[in-house]
Amino acid sequence: MNKRWLGIVITTVSIWVVPISPAFSQAEEASLVEEVAATSATSAPEDGLYFADILVRGQSVFQVGSLNNLLASERAAIVSRRIASLLERTDGNVAVTTEPVPNQRLINIQANNRVLMTVTEQDAQDFGLSLEALAEDWADRIKQAMEKPPVAIDVVQRLNGTVRQLGKDAVNSIPALIGVLIVIMATWLLAKGVRYSAFRWAQQTEGDRSTEVLIGRLGYGGVWIAGAVVALGVWGIDFATMLGALGLTSVAIGFSLKDVLSNYISGVILLAARPFHIGDQVVIEGYEGTITQVQLRSTTLKTYDGRMIYIPNQEVFQASITNNTAASYLRSSVIVGIDYDANIARARQVVVDAISALDEVQPDPIPEVLVRELAASTVNLEVRFWVDSRRLGFLETTSLVTQVIKEALQEDAIEMPTEIYTLLVKDVPAALKPDGNNGHTSATLQES
Repeated sequence: MNKRWLGIVITTVSIWVVPISPAFSQAEEASLVEEVAATSATSAPEDGLYFADILVRGQSVFQVGSLNNLLASERAAIVSRRIASLLERTDGNVAVTTEPVPNQRLINIQANNRVLMTVTEQDAQDFGLSLEALAEDWADRIKQAMEKPPVAIDVVQRLNGTVRQLGKDAVNSIPALIGVLIVIMATWLLAKGVRYSAFRWAQQTEGDRSTEVLIGRLGYGGVWIAGAVVALGVWGIDFATMLGALGLTSVAIGFSLKDVLSNYISGVILLAARPFHIGDQVVIEGYEGTITQVQLRSTTLKTYDGRMIYIPNQEVFQASITNNTAASYLRSSVIVGIDYDANIARARQVVVDAISALDEVQPDPIPEVLVRELAASTVNLEVRFWVDSRRLGFLETTSLVTQVIKEALQEDAIEMPTEIYTLLVKDVPAALKPDGNNGHTSATLQES
């Protein structure tokens, strides 16, 4: 066994170290390797490949089989390397011949007196030909392939070889591809099941639409990440090695996608912290409307005039948020002015009785009327009351309360005067001067 391996090592080293001139030594070593390999029956190769391609100018010329202690891929690599070395030195102008090995059923294929390979009885049996016929066939194929073809033919040959190689790789990859498709299908079904289960669990425990969406999406994404790792393993890609290879690349990608990742992280925090829910009416950085959707990247706001605004989650996270519907009710107020001669206590009672009769106004806290300001011509009362916090209900109830207050005060004969202005006129003509005005006259005008 040790002698056999020693022969293989010596042959491989001689290809690279020994120049072309000592051809007899190389032929002797190559023959020794092939002779040793041919003396025993072949066994199943370790890599599962019984035949491998001999490549000339990147094109497959023929295939050789495995021999004992020499895999088909190793044997093909040695022969292909010898041919490539010869082509580099001679540019294809070589004479390819066959030379039987004395006293042995072996034939060497030589080029410029350099042994390229040895044809054995095992090869002849594999291809169903005589030893001499197989050796001549292989020698002719090598000679034709080594001749430099025209550019057009060379291009066609290379394309043909590439297509054949792709087809062979595709055929070899069919089991892995089927496995990957099965993993993807299983991952898709499992991800849908996990998302549905997580969503149902969140509905029963959280009762918040935003959190339900977050839990469902995190479960769905987690299953897909695990499925992707398994699929890569089935395809033959080591996930850990891939991450190591992408180490520096991931840093560059991280810097370039900093804002995108920041939006996603902010979205997760918003969905977990829940400063607002879907359907809440909020004010964010000057935008006011109803939250219609909270995604991991952005928050969608529908304004009261029907426009859709998409705000990046990073800006939402950093902004001051006013949630108008965090509570069920909001306090509204109306300013009303009464005459200075009116009974303030009576006016307050009339107002309270009028708005307390409305179903839209909350009885608790009870409405209140405060003296807000002593204006130039009126005593201004501020009427405070609690109404539905939703925008539509808030506006409609406030409008209704204003109307009811006006009608109630008029019915009780409590005046609500308009603004009154006093004008002082100087240098009035004598004919228009009233007695005792010292040259001045005044008029009181009431704004209509």
